Amino acid sequence: MTHSAVSHREQNQLLAAMPFEDWRHLESHLEWVEMPAFSTLFEAGTSLRHVYFPTTAVVSLVSTMMDGATVEVAAVGSEGMVGVDAFMGSSNANNGTSASGTVMAQNTAVVSRGGHGYRMSAQAIAHHAQRSQQVMHHLLNYTRTLFLHMSQTSACNRHHALDQQLARWLLVHLDRQGDGELHITQERIASMLGVRREGVTGGALRLQKAGVIRYGRGQMSVIDRAGLEAHSCECHAVIRDAYARLTNDAVLQAKPAAHSHLGTPSHQTATGRSTFDVWSTAQATT
Repeated sequence: MTHSAVSHREQNQLLAAMPFEDWRHLESHLEWVEMPAFSTLFEAGTSLRHVYFPTTAVVSLVSTMMDGATVEVAAVGSEGMVGVDAFMGSSNANNGTSASGTVMAQNTAVVSRGGHGYRMSAQAIAHHAQRSQQVMHHLLNYTRTLFLHMSQTSACNRHHALDQQLARWLLVHLDRQGDGELHITQERIASMLGVRREGVTGGALRLQKAGVIRYGRGQMSVIDRAGLEAHSCECHAVIRDAYARLTNDAVLQAKPAAHSHLGTPSHQTATGRSTFDVWSTAQATT
């Protein structure tokens, strides 16, 4: 692994949180890969061969109904890992493992914003999680936060107005990509929210009239982030704060010299922004 690869490691929060001794064991199993926009990393119900640690890419975790309807249950960027089932596999086929012992993916993973990241075999991450308490600790802490993200998203989709859901979805993705531009169609957003395209069109028009976003063909620009947050429900803040706590815990446990770019180890940095916001902004400028 080259020195440039080590700097890429620092762009993924979960990898950067690993103790250096554990990183030395992990790095020989990591492959630096391109993650093209709208590509499928794996599908639900298929053998989970690899896990991914995005650095500049953003990945949607999607549930698919029997009638083909889809809904995004979480989004993963440089804060985490795609494929947590790999180290949580059970020997019971009903709990995500096939009869042969292969871990099965529980969701479909689709790249929503193209970029890069690390790829590792599912077998390798499971092995390292078993051999190192620290690796397992960080993976479990991240997974607990991811599950909160999923449950909050499900509650939002059930109880909140479509305009609030749209604002929450935009904010969650903006947090992970670090800039105010989203290259995505209304049809694709509708499939991620599990609603009709007309609903997203109406919501986008209302946000545009409010001066919050600017929407063109296949591109959405957020011009008033505070205004967008005001149009969202509480769900975005719940998700954002959960990842901020995860980041702060990692900073407190890490060596200061290795992670000084993450911000101060408190919920709010000296500028008043959450540590997760600082991390997201850093990815956009790296």
